Amino acid sequence: MPDEKKIDPFKPSEPNIPGVPSRAKKTAAASGAQGKSKLAAIPSFAWIIAAATGVVIIGGGLALHLSRGSGVATVSHAAPLAALPAAKPAKPKEILPLGPGVIGTTEELKQAWSAKRFLFPDSVTGQTEPAMVVRLPRGQYWGFSLQAPFGSCELEYVTNLDMLRQDYQFNADHPMVVNPCDHTIYDLLSYGSTSAGLVRGEIVQGTGIRPPVAIEIRERGTEVVAVRME
Repeated sequence: MPDEKKIDPFKPSEPNIPGVPSRAKKTAAASGAQGKSKLAAIPSFAWIIAAATGVVIIGGGLALHLSRGSGVATVSHAAPLAALPAAKPAKPKEILPLGPGVIGTTEELKQAWSAKRFLFPDSVTGQTEPAMVVRLPRGQYWGFSLQAPFGSCELEYVTNLDMLRQDYQFNADHPMVVNPCDHTIYDLLSYGSTSAGLVRGEIVQGTGIRPPVAIEIRERGTEVVAVRME
């Protein structure tokens, strides 16, 4: 018959038992269940990967934020560098006139007890020593070495009478020459004796040996000239 189905003798058809599903239906049902379980498993696994990735991203972002925040805090709270103290300008070195020769002018020394420092070579050692010329009340000029006689201390010309009273316990009515090392006081209005004769600067207090070493001073027109040392 043309409509008859061919029967494979090696694959006999299963008997159709009421209430019992056939093997083909079981196979199809099992395949469908496995497919559904696989499909159900895929979203769960993807969710786990997405969650782990999100944790990594959030953790990295937090670490980056903390590192940036730490850097900003370090900069913003860093102690400012202390400003270096400004260096004090050095005082210009005083240039003193050198004798023998002109050491000043009459205009500079026109007032009584006015004075001026200069340099003069020592008559014994030849070394240049500090010296001073003073205008005395009667108009005379008196020059002398500021090197203490037979000593290493430099003499000082004191015009502050209060300083003489406080530091040297000496009452004076005019400026004096002093030795700050041994507190000897010399009076330029009085003469003292030396091996070379009388010179101004008599010792009025202290243990000094002789008056300051004298330097001859002359007036030449408007110039004041240091000539020679005793």
